Amino acid sequence: MQTSLVLTVIADDRPGLVVRLADVVAAHGGNWIESSMARLAGEFAGIVRIEAPGERVMELEAALTSLAEEGILTTLRQSTGARETHGQTARISILCQDHPGIVHSLAGALAAKGASITHLTSEAFAGSMSGERMFRAEMDVVLPVDLETATLAAALEDLAGDLMAEVDFTDLS
Repeated sequence: MQTSLVLTVIADDRPGLVVRLADVVAAHGGNWIESSMARLAGEFAGIVRIEAPGERVMELEAALTSLAEEGILTTLRQSTGARETHGQTARISILCQDHPGIVHSLAGALAAKGASITHLTSEAFAGSMSGERMFRAEMDVVLPVDLETATLAAALEDLAGDLMAEVDFTDLS
């Protein structure tokens, strides 16, 4: 029987990291299902969903742990496979001058309404006109079944004023 697993990895970025991970997964009968990986501040960071034969999971975990000798730090966790019973999906985009606390404020407002962030990308960059550091984030969220999109949109409008940000809310359902 196949077991669903979530693998995280971090290492100094260098050529061959993905193939090294894929070698270990394949050598233990694993199947690479989906992943998200990026280079951040010279570090390679990723998260991978894999499936592997249940009887080989401990062996796979040991092999992945041994990669630490090569400077590749991993964690492996068995997925519960639980499906959340949420309702509508939405995409939120934010753009403002960079300052501490933007993600904290946005995540707090979403959590207060029971919304779950399913995907988040962000970056800080130099503004084209002023050269001031800007912050941009885009996230996909799943709303609880009893939350109206208009209620969340209004909360985000209030937050946009507090952050002096441009916040766009798009209902994806």
